[in-house]
Amino acid sequence: MRHLLTTLSLIWMMLSPALAQRPFDANAANGLQRLVEPEISPDGRWVVYGLRVADVGKDKYLTDLWLAPSAGAGPRRLSFGGDIAGKPHWQGADAITFLAARGSDEEQKKGPQLWRLPLAGGEAEKLTDIKGGVEDYALAPDGRRAALVVMDEEPDPEQAAGWKRKTPLPIVIERFHFKQDREGYLDGRRKHLRLLDLASRKVVALTSGEFGEAAPAWSPDGRQLAFLSNRAPERDRTEATGLFVMPAEPGAAARALATLTTDDEARPAWSPDGRLIALPTGDDVKWSAYQQWRVGLYDAAGGTSRLLGAGLDRGWQPRLAWTPDGAALVGAVDDDGHGQLARIALADGRVQRLSGAGVAGQASVAADGRIAFLGGDWARPAELQLLEPGSASARALTAHNDDWRRGIALSMLREFSARSADGAEVHGLLALPREGRQPLPTVLLIHGGPNGQDAQELSTRTALRERLAAAGYAVLLVNYRGSSGRGQAYQRAIFGDWGHLEVQDLHAALDWAVRQGIADPARLGVGGWSYGGLLTDYLIATDTRFKAAVSGAGSGNQLAMFGSDQYAVQYEREIGLPWTQRERWLKVSYPFFKADRIKTPTLFLGGEKDFNVPIAGGEQMYQALKALGVPTQLVIYPGQFHGLSLPSYQRDWETRFIAWMDRHLKPQQTSAAK
Repeated sequence: MRHLLTTLSLIWMMLSPALAQRPFDANAANGLQRLVEPEISPDGRWVVYGLRVADVGKDKYLTDLWLAPSAGAGPRRLSFGGDIAGKPHWQGADAITFLAARGSDEEQKKGPQLWRLPLAGGEAEKLTDIKGGVEDYALAPDGRRAALVVMDEEPDPEQAAGWKRKTPLPIVIERFHFKQDREGYLDGRRKHLRLLDLASRKVVALTSGEFGEAAPAWSPDGRQLAFLSNRAPERDRTEATGLFVMPAEPGAAARALATLTTDDEARPAWSPDGRLIALPTGDDVKWSAYQQWRVGLYDAAGGTSRLLGAGLDRGWQPRLAWTPDGAALVGAVDDDGHGQLARIALADGRVQRLSGAGVAGQASVAADGRIAFLGGDWARPAELQLLEPGSASARALTAHNDDWRRGIALSMLREFSARSADGAEVHGLLALPREGRQPLPTVLLIHGGPNGQDAQELSTRTALRERLAAAGYAVLLVNYRGSSGRGQAYQRAIFGDWGHLEVQDLHAALDWAVRQGIADPARLGVGGWSYGGLLTDYLIATDTRFKAAVSGAGSGNQLAMFGSDQYAVQYEREIGLPWTQRERWLKVSYPFFKADRIKTPTLFLGGEKDFNVPIAGGEQMYQALKALGVPTQLVIYPGQFHGLSLPSYQRDWETRFIAWMDRHLKPQQTSAAK
């Protein structure tokens, strides 16, 4: 069925020349608009969501709130400053709350605050004024209170003594897990829960102490809060998370319901009757980097727990929503290059797919059973969809990207499968330019994670795929072992053995493309970001057939990453400590220690402040190739973390990627252009 849908999409694109007016270039990538965080109103009449756009002049991404009626009359814009930090929620049916950093420069420095916007008209009102800002929040069912997640204030002993410090305090580290991308070096401060009375603006502490809390969720009667907290004795050395419940009162004691593993984006979801709490749940903490989330059900009174849908060998996305009758949960499932909206029944764990090919997610359910979610496919950016009770298919409520899409020529995408060296079946996507004689110069574009998948979507994440195809390249996107969407065994196959089975799978896909006459074996390139950058380093150290490579936010010397990046806990569990497992560390670091095998001209890139895969990983590989006389270049993005946050830098990395491929895979064309 999926292959049929892909074929029909290809025919539709080929028979619609009016849709193909200009190639997918940097301007096209900047024009893509992204919908985020939809939430349907309790009565099902409206859906609020964020719309994120690139402002080229300001070189930043701006987000505003929009409101779409379920009746389909067309959305309207609610905010105009582009300063929404996220998390729009309904306060009854009359107002919307959200986070934003607004006001003077001094006020914005405090961080995002909680705001309320009445739908009847008028300006948004500021509800909090907390130094450091509000990181997350949950509204009580009656809309009169909110549970806030707030970071402890940074102590300054010198200021307390009367000094006026103009320079930052020294950073004092005592933790095992002491650094995190974007958060920086981790000190002793924690994130705690505070209770806000929206009428009086009074804020009181709900929790305090050495443990941090996250993801608050109110019980339906408004009397209790569920939240997540790692309270293990050695909490810095485990991702095990505690699910707790406490009365929504200052000084109340919290009860532990369970210790489990869950996604960082997960939030407890109370059943309508308040008896159960649903939460995406993984297996033993050993598998934290390769978890396939299942639906966990926990008795709010502290009784039994169980996992739903044990026979479904696919993982759920982090957010789950209850149906109004409490008989099922709604979420999205990653499945072999697709993401499908699904319903899972409490009675028997039966799973019903609610959407077809493409990618769907971020579901929100109203009291009348209507489901709002985001859905799209490889030729359509995700838009807001509404699924009515009893309906077989959803209808679109928004069309923000329709005009943009009509003016852009997209690649032609198809699914493929290949057989790896050990017999494993590997699936992927092939993007082809609309014109060009085969065999074509071909780029193996590798996704990061590795716990993720290349899917049939069109988004800012897939802009490089489209730009490469527009430049005349065949693009191979391979869901190698370690990827999600193909089952638990497939996902865990690379545990403690990086750069082995993934490399086999990627080579198998490339061999398939060559045998099919699609890929020109004399013009092969490879590249990726994050784990895609790591795998690029592994591939060029394994095979010299690549004529160009681009390694973004990667590393070849994993031994040097211990203590330099944020993964010490995973390393200790999966590889062992370097002084006890020296050979294993050297094995997974072979791109650096066997750099003399590399002949491929390689471009290395990364963010200056990246703590996920520090820029040192690229610097070391660059220095090695420079010493060996292999053509290479190093590009560092100032002030950037693991993900590039400025439109100009995102377009720059894509442009440099294509230019590097052109230089080495199309040398004659490049010379002629000069």
